[in-house]
Amino acid sequence: MASQGAFTATVAKLISRRRALRTLAAGALLGLGVAALPSFASAADKEPVVVASKIDGEGALLGNILLLMFEKGGIPTVNKVQMGATKVVREALLAGEIGIYPEYTGNGAFMLSDVGNPAWKNWEQGYERVKKLDAEKNHLVWLEPAPANNTWAIAVRNDLAEKYKLSSLKDLGPALKDGMPFKIAAGAEFVEREDALPSFEKTYSFDLNQDQILSFPGNNTAVFLKAAAEQNSGVNAAVVYGTDGAVASLGLTVLNDPEGAQPVYAPAPVVREAVLKAYPQIPELLNPVFKTLDTKTLQELNGEVAINGMDPKVVARDYLKAQGFL
Repeated sequence: MASQGAFTATVAKLISRRRALRTLAAGALLGLGVAALPSFASAADKEPVVVASKIDGEGALLGNILLLMFEKGGIPTVNKVQMGATKVVREALLAGEIGIYPEYTGNGAFMLSDVGNPAWKNWEQGYERVKKLDAEKNHLVWLEPAPANNTWAIAVRNDLAEKYKLSSLKDLGPALKDGMPFKIAAGAEFVEREDALPSFEKTYSFDLNQDQILSFPGNNTAVFLKAAAEQNSGVNAAVVYGTDGAVASLGLTVLNDPEGAQPVYAPAPVVREAVLKAYPQIPELLNPVFKTLDTKTLQELNGEVAINGMDPKVVARDYLKAQGFL
């Protein structure tokens, strides 16, 4: 019995010693904190990039280009394409709710309270200015812009242009004074922004009243073009973008802007600095693509969406494959 008792006591000591060692080891790890964990635990689960765009057709096209290129580069994403108008998407970026979206250089004029600066009417100067100011003020990075100008323009029905001899915005003021019937379909943003309709009115000496404007909440120019083409609610003119692909096919004439009332709107991805640090390969993925998106190319791609009714994601994928990016 004595030997059995000694054996039991020895086993008890060994169990106690093992428990003590486990307790010490656990305490040491807790004392060291997260740094003691294997490095793969902190690197394996980067937050996905929230990709957004404006609500219009070109926004959908460019937003899907971002998504597809990120997919190719192994960057996890959350799809917020066609999120809303400029103000909505911009504020979401500033608040950190999204990580990247396609914007236009000329919009820097009003976003950064710099409307009077002549740099915005020059493709290269406008890009350099918005890139500098947004980096300094908001820690936002503008990647390389497309060689295109998606500026706002006014298009009128061909029959109206022919009857009143309209070819440029210089012709619009005199025709309005002579009693030409005129009603334009436009987004609220175009109507209200200082650098949009008010700039056209000031530059070309005309003043539209509320009865001459059919205002929509978004900036989907396909809707405006359709309203003018079909003369819905008496509409015979539409706000369009320089890269819209449906204008001529719908029987509309774009009025030239010889005085340069509008800034240059070159599309470019804008990304939060923190997102770029997490995924430094983003410029390598996107810059080569945007270099290929000149005005003619965007008109053709936008036409596939607006005229042929194709899914923007399908159009984006087909283009990227044709260009060898996918």
